[in-house]
Amino acid sequence: MNQHSVTRREFLASSTLFILAAATCQVEAADEKSEMIIDIHQHTNYSGRTDEQLIAHQRAMGITQTILLPAGTPVDRPSTHNGKSNGLAAKCGGNETVLKLHKDYPKEFIFGANEVTDLPEARTEIAKYLKLGAVMIGEQKFAVDCDSPPIEIVAELAQEYRVPVLLHFQHETYNLHFERFHKILEKYPKVNFIGHAQTWWANIDKNHTDQSVLYPKTKVTPGGLTDRWLTEYPNLYGDLSAGSGLNALLRDEDHTRGFLERHQDKLLYGSDCNDTIGRGPGCQGAQTIAAVRRLSGSKAIERKLLYENAKKMFRL
Repeated sequence: MNQHSVTRREFLASSTLFILAAATCQVEAADEKSEMIIDIHQHTNYSGRTDEQLIAHQRAMGITQTILLPAGTPVDRPSTHNGKSNGLAAKCGGNETVLKLHKDYPKEFIFGANEVTDLPEARTEIAKYLKLGAVMIGEQKFAVDCDSPPIEIVAELAQEYRVPVLLHFQHETYNLHFERFHKILEKYPKVNFIGHAQTWWANIDKNHTDQSVLYPKTKVTPGGLTDRWLTEYPNLYGDLSAGSGLNALLRDEDHTRGFLERHQDKLLYGSDCNDTIGRGPGCQGAQTIAAVRRLSGSKAIERKLLYENAKKMFRL
């Protein structure tokens, strides 16, 4: 027999090992995909955090892809509270900073486009970065009426470029008169709007009548404006990020389970976390991931919130 010939037993054994190895690789690949997470809400220079710290933070949380949301141009005008809200009131970097990090790490970081809503050059500035590949407009966090002409300009631009708009709703501070936002939803049915922040999340509760309370701790009665609008308007979505989102998840966990079930196709994970570690009690972003995993009624719902809904919306 030729010393290089292979017996039938040896062939079958090696073939079996190959099949097992291939199957193992497929399982590992499937497991890896099942745990992918898209973070739709992060910032450069957040509270002075460096790019290196941001990268380490996102990796520690297990984030696969991150959408970076820029601030607008620093200006002294009423819509920025005479400059006090520049940098999204958190020293966040502008359009150029998010574009740079995307270019340096294109697989991990994608980016949005933004500008102070009522600046005359807002449309031109936002369009510039949409043409460069921005996947959304936001974070819109300025002191303008949420149904004002400048917001309509932003919505028209979003419609033209087929991108969503993410808005920070905070009573008497940003995107004012939340109760009127349905007018924009109805006027621009082809535009996907993503709600975020204190007033957005406080209004999951039908009994939330004191809008000055930004982080309510009471039990939740379904049927608040946010809850109703998520049901009634196909173009409205929710961003789970920040302390406001985490508070909404944890304040009434029995309600949360039903809320996540009810709106499983309309909610997206975001962190909006300025921590530098990416884990532990100081990392609100990691706590939100843990809450979603614990309170989702099924693995399918968890995957939608942490990955699939964002993948579909942003065509990733």
